[in-house]
Amino acid sequence: MASLRDIKRKIGSVKNTQKITSAMKMVSAAKMKKAQEAMSSAKPYAVKIKEVVANIGKRVSSDAHPYLEVRENIENIGVLVITSDRGLCGAFNSSVIKEFNRFAEKHKGKNLKVFCVGKTGNSAIMKTSAEILESYLEFSGRIIYDDAIGIGDVVTKAFTEGTIDELYIIHNEYKSVTLQIPKVSKVMPLVFEENTEEDNDSIDYIYEPKPELLLAEILPKYINFTIYSALMESIAGEHSARMAAMDNATRNAGEMIDRLTLAYNKARQAAITTEILDIVNGAEALK
Repeated sequence: MASLRDIKRKIGSVKNTQKITSAMKMVSAAKMKKAQEAMSSAKPYAVKIKEVVANIGKRVSSDAHPYLEVRENIENIGVLVITSDRGLCGAFNSSVIKEFNRFAEKHKGKNLKVFCVGKTGNSAIMKTSAEILESYLEFSGRIIYDDAIGIGDVVTKAFTEGTIDELYIIHNEYKSVTLQIPKVSKVMPLVFEENTEEDNDSIDYIYEPKPELLLAEILPKYINFTIYSALMESIAGEHSARMAAMDNATRNAGEMIDRLTLAYNKARQAAITTEILDIVNGAEALK
């Protein structure tokens, strides 16, 4: 049985841990609110630019822009994997890595060329057979649109030069504070689904200049903003997951303190009882 000193030391250690997890929870809650606001403010633009690009894309041929080129022999598949730089956020990172492993198994025999955002994903993918072309580390939850432009320039250049034949994004889609779902999205080549119901209700634009020229101007912005939206969703999800994980850790620490305090009181009672018995036995022996 542990001594009173050992139990008291454990209680002190758990209390210190509880203070740290509680502080981390509050910090994550503040960062999560900012990330949610940034994500929400970007969403209307993301919806509208997608609508405009889809409307133009359905009216041009696949050879109107390099980003629309569907290649016959797909050998090299590019994957942009988005995780966090730091841990302590529950299953946030492991779910993305598991989704990447499922993606790799599904495309077995193809060459996977990876663009990593976040230290956690970078470390995990380095242990696989996939080739890491670029790593973007040390963002630490602070993403600006220029970062997305930099990543977009790299991946689009890889596509147009033939280094990759397709591009996918794997990241955590933000559903709610307690729910982030790993998602795989195809980004390039751009494919626009035919939707007759939506087409009937949508506005038929008159383009000036030609749709091909507009597409050349707007497609790079669309790719960049698609990456930016994925990054913002991932950041909001990371802070939400860390807040939930630290909340659970704080509550678990409280329960552990209660158990240790009970064990301490029992051990203290047993020690006192033992001392009383020794005194009584000694008194009886003197008689």
